[in-house]
Amino acid sequence: MFEPKAFWTVAMGRGLLALGAAVLIVGPALFSIPQLQLLTQFLSLLVIAIMWNLLAGYADIVSIGQHAFVGIGAYAFYGFAVFAGLNPFIALVMAGATALLFALPVMLVIFRLREAYLAVGSWVVAETLMLIAGKLSAFGGGSGVSMPVSVVKELGAQPALRYETIYWLSFALAGLALASTFILMRSRVGIGLTAMRDDEEGAGAIGVNLIRSRILCFLWAAPFLGIAGGIITLQKLRVAPPASFSITDWTVYVIFIVVIGGIGSFEGPIIGTIVFFLIRQYLADIGVWHFILLGVLSIAVILVEPRGLWGLLRRIVPQDLIPVSHAPPRRRRAQTPDADKAPSPTL
Repeated sequence: MFEPKAFWTVAMGRGLLALGAAVLIVGPALFSIPQLQLLTQFLSLLVIAIMWNLLAGYADIVSIGQHAFVGIGAYAFYGFAVFAGLNPFIALVMAGATALLFALPVMLVIFRLREAYLAVGSWVVAETLMLIAGKLSAFGGGSGVSMPVSVVKELGAQPALRYETIYWLSFALAGLALASTFILMRSRVGIGLTAMRDDEEGAGAIGVNLIRSRILCFLWAAPFLGIAGGIITLQKLRVAPPASFSITDWTVYVIFIVVIGGIGSFEGPIIGTIVFFLIRQYLADIGVWHFILLGVLSIAVILVEPRGLWGLLRRIVPQDLIPVSHAPPRRRRAQTPDADKAPSPTL
């Protein structure tokens, strides 16, 4: 049955998403260099949030060591671009491949654990990798090292051109992450992941291969995180263990983004990233109160609606703005010509 109010609510939401995408497409023509830098950070963090939401929200892999693959990608990018002399664009691809390669042994270790043990185990792995990175003298040891000027200039002779190139790289990665994850969620694998999100035991009972689904999601996320780490390195122009493997920037903030936006939903990471950047941009001057506000807001939203801000919006928005869920098939009406004229049976 057609409901005008519901139709226009969904249309308005999708229109806002389309408008946001259009603004990002023409971003270099609209915004200054500092604003482009901020948008690059936004897009990079959005990619990391999408991947954490896929792991924790659907596959039930609550990792607090996701920053490990961001750091691996950062160091791999530096190694391929500086030591191997590869073009920065090729080095980004290799950074993603390296993160995927490292994901295989890491997966074998942490997948032996479940629930809180898995979370702690993933954090221990990430911290161990950060300590190992601090011992690599070729990468500056514990203090890190800056990107050589010759590598930086391959992205553009002028600073404005370099910032624009890095922005387009982050935009392309975010678009690829959204599009590919959307296709994944619309596939048969996505149906299983949605079932796992709603009822893991029930999903296993009806034939969903839980282990295979978790392996796929873990390996799916790793290359995106590695490439994001390379782009972040391009923006910061240096690698350093505390920054490249930052648990605060690439895990704690990401968990806040996904939880506040709506874990287990496609729209949640987008909403959460927007809210996080608005708070950080306009309230960062209040110092430590900025972090207190993030914590209070998280607790308040969870108490009111465990599904986050998107859960609150779903009370007035009747369906997904990005339709990753599969609607149940409609019942077919009886094929008899006089079906509509048949009298109702009496009880």
